[in-house]
Amino acid sequence: MTSRLIGGLIFAAVALSCGPSRENRVVVGSKNFTEQLILGELIAQQIESHTNLVVERRFYLAGTFICQQAILGGRIDVYPEYTGTALTAILKEKPTADREEVYNRVKNEYEARFYLEIARPLGFNDTFAIEIRGENARRLNLKTISEAAAYTPQWRPGFGYEFMERPDGYKGLVATYGLRFASSPRIMDLGLLTRALKEKQVDLIAGNATDGLIPAFDLFVLEDDRHYFPPYEAVPIIRKAALLQHPEIGSALDELAGRISDDDMRRLNYAVDGQHRDAKQVVREFMQRKGLVR
Repeated sequence: MTSRLIGGLIFAAVALSCGPSRENRVVVGSKNFTEQLILGELIAQQIESHTNLVVERRFYLAGTFICQQAILGGRIDVYPEYTGTALTAILKEKPTADREEVYNRVKNEYEARFYLEIARPLGFNDTFAIEIRGENARRLNLKTISEAAAYTPQWRPGFGYEFMERPDGYKGLVATYGLRFASSPRIMDLGLLTRALKEKQVDLIAGNATDGLIPAFDLFVLEDDRHYFPPYEAVPIIRKAALLQHPEIGSALDELAGRISDDDMRRLNYAVDGQHRDAKQVVREFMQRKGLVR
């Protein structure tokens, strides 16, 4: 072994030893789109404000399955999830429209199967939104997905990678509504979908109902008149081991329960996506307005 390699190993060991002990820190994760970044930052700042723990941020962890593996493997301690996603993508259960039923089912199953705690909902429902351009909705007098089905053979769809694979995604949607399209779906990163729709690269997308760019880009959300999508209430998921070691995490996150409305989340998303503001500052100002900062 060369002296350079030995020196490098010594330096790495010293650097790691100088970092905060896991006994006194918590690791917050998030998926890789704007709303998740904001929610991850909100969780991180809430814990920092209400405990003495050091918070490490590990954001942009791709999608649902990567975050699930990260929390099961102990690489993160908490991250924001959605009840409908947990029900269908992780638990592989059929969707239902009852919010309370979905929440209780997810909470009980996550504790039994994964030893994970589902905290109380944050207050908003980020269901999938099937969106078209506002000009098309007005010209064709469209309000529902069922009504739009007559025109989809002329339209190019755009969907996110995960939407194409998940059980509450593409296959079930087209089967439920009998949708046919002019071309195969264009698959792209979730954060690019709304701009692609606005710029007429695609004609219909599956976005998020709390996307702040929907009104800014004059997009229209078609009503899910056959109730295909389950509720997607945002909830923090916490490792039980971390919660037992630091029960103050649970107390801090309980104070976020019910504090974010659908409109609140749209404004937060727009501040970051539409106004290109720093997520940390946007979250800090929101917490001050809501009286969450100590």
